[in-house]
Amino acid sequence: MGMERAVTFTGSAVPAWERVQELLTRAAFPVQMRMIDGQLAFPDEQPPESWAELRVGTAQGMVTVRREPDRVRLVTWGNADAAMLQAWNGLAWAFAEAGGGRVEGVQSADEFRRQADLPPALREG
Repeated sequence: MGMERAVTFTGSAVPAWERVQELLTRAAFPVQMRMIDGQLAFPDEQPPESWAELRVGTAQGMVTVRREPDRVRLVTWGNADAAMLQAWNGLAWAFAEAGGGRVEGVQSADEFRRQADLPPALREG
């Protein structure tokens, strides 16, 4: 059973993956592509603009990102350890930050960053 966290983008589109990845890389939290729309991908491969689902690898484990017109849903395993939950939260923060989104429809990226359990590299802003 998985756990899901949504980031919504009211009045704007889901940000491009390149922008999200750039934020994470600048913060010293690198991620690698594992799958794009059900197909294996090279670690540095960029998805097409029309992507619907990504599997993103972090040092802690993999997070699934499902895109909808006005939100992304980030999914991880229900038995994820603390480090994996931090990575999951980190990706949610990055999407919200990159696109002016709201985590769970309520928190801005800054609000989420202040209260969420994030990887050490993403705690400072």
